[in-house]
Amino acid sequence: MDLGGLEEAVGRPCRDVRVGYRGARLTVTLARPDRRNSLTPGTLQELGAALDLAERTEDCRLVVLEGSDGYFCTGMDLDDAAGSGQEDGTGPDLRAGAEAYYRLLDRLTRLGRMVVSHVDGQVVGGGVGLVAASDLVYATERSRFSLPEALWGLLPCSVLPFLIRRTGFQPAYTMALSTLPVTARQAAACRLVDEVLDDPGDVLRRLQFRASRVDPATVAALKDYARRLGTGGEDTERLAVDEFVTLMSDPRVRQRIRGFVTGPGAPPASPPRATGT
Repeated sequence: MDLGGLEEAVGRPCRDVRVGYRGARLTVTLARPDRRNSLTPGTLQELGAALDLAERTEDCRLVVLEGSDGYFCTGMDLDDAAGSGQEDGTGPDLRAGAEAYYRLLDRLTRLGRMVVSHVDGQVVGGGVGLVAASDLVYATERSRFSLPEALWGLLPCSVLPFLIRRTGFQPAYTMALSTLPVTARQAAACRLVDEVLDDPGDVLRRLQFRASRVDPATVAALKDYARRLGTGGEDTERLAVDEFVTLMSDPRVRQRIRGFVTGPGAPPASPPRATGT
């Protein structure tokens, strides 16, 4: 697909996201593996522009989110987050970033297209939010999901509303409290993942065939009805963003993040290897 429309919407060349279009399927690939496909304001802007492109493409019925090089998405870029806004973490950039992330997740739950996360590798922090906000999730055996925010004195503020909506309270609470990684099979058991497949190609082709026969307005109506059956809304967004900004204003939290980024506990540069378990 010509990226001209995407780059025009962003106002600059796209660095973090690639898109491809075939049939009725738009594939959106996070493509900054050198940063473990973490999220910056620029990444969120490009993801939003990709969803704009899906909505402008009349015959698009399916949006597939995927990562690259063993990383689906590892949440906010800690280098970027630790330096956002004022030294005390209360600057406008921090709040704007938190709002942009929450609104991206919310938009996925409203988009008049079926949204699928195809996960192969690590999913950390805000990456879990992208998965939880998707309509359907397929993951490979080697995939792992974790919410490590509590290790730095943070909370997965914007992730939890969407994760609880998908898995129920206790699995989401356990992930946030324990910070322990969850295997693909465990994620399927708690319904974060719909199916564990090393190659979801056949499933995606069947889904694309069905999706091409469903009007986008019907998809949007079903999503809206499902939301009204559950919880969420502007009050949830305010609560999540306010809590995140409050926590990030604590200098101890920011110091822990800086220590994690620069210290011996920094994440490995190489992606996880496939294993037989």
